[in-house]
Amino acid sequence: MTTTSADVTHDEPLSRDEMAAVVAADIPQGAYVNLGIGQPTKVADHLGDDSGVFLHTENGMLGMGPAAQGDEIDPDLINAGKIPVTELPGASYFHHADSFAMMRGGHLDVCVLGAFQVSATGDLANWHTGAPDAIPAVGGAMDLATGARDVFVMMNLRTRDGASKLVEACSYPLTGVGCVSRVYTEYAVFLITADGVRVRETFGASFADVERMVGFDLIDGTAGR
Repeated sequence: MTTTSADVTHDEPLSRDEMAAVVAADIPQGAYVNLGIGQPTKVADHLGDDSGVFLHTENGMLGMGPAAQGDEIDPDLINAGKIPVTELPGASYFHHADSFAMMRGGHLDVCVLGAFQVSATGDLANWHTGAPDAIPAVGGAMDLATGARDVFVMMNLRTRDGASKLVEACSYPLTGVGCVSRVYTEYAVFLITADGVRVRETFGASFADVERMVGFDLIDGTAGR
């Protein structure tokens, strides 16, 4: 069953489907949107039929629908992450180069990306950890980070070792500088502002808990939510 933002409670940390529902609810009606590989692909499954959102994928498709299931699967119809997808009425296909021209030319309203780190000033690191044995995989992330009007990041707040992925300054190689506007995690939604990082709402944690997890001063914007 599809999760909607109305199904999400603030009592527990969010599941990945619940995170995707919160992101989907924040995408403006009629927007042109690219969903990055990994967690962000789930957002497609939580966009309402009346959202009017056009999903773009850099391998050359506009009008992508939710992930394909069962008999819907067509091995020739995939997104950039090689996940079988559906097509919506009016979907179109085009050359890879034309798709990147859309990304670089500022024709996307929103992109939703995963990340290794996001800094307090909106810097994005999502293509390489810098580890000697890591395999760099930038794909179209740099083009999306600089070309989209709004960059949303969807990620777990902490690494497996418990370190915060929202940091004062990125230690990994950057994908884009000052490009991220919002960060969605299982514990909180963060807004990157000129005044600092504002916590819009929390899930299964208090503002003080989230601030401790992050390890630097945040702005409390949760009042009244």
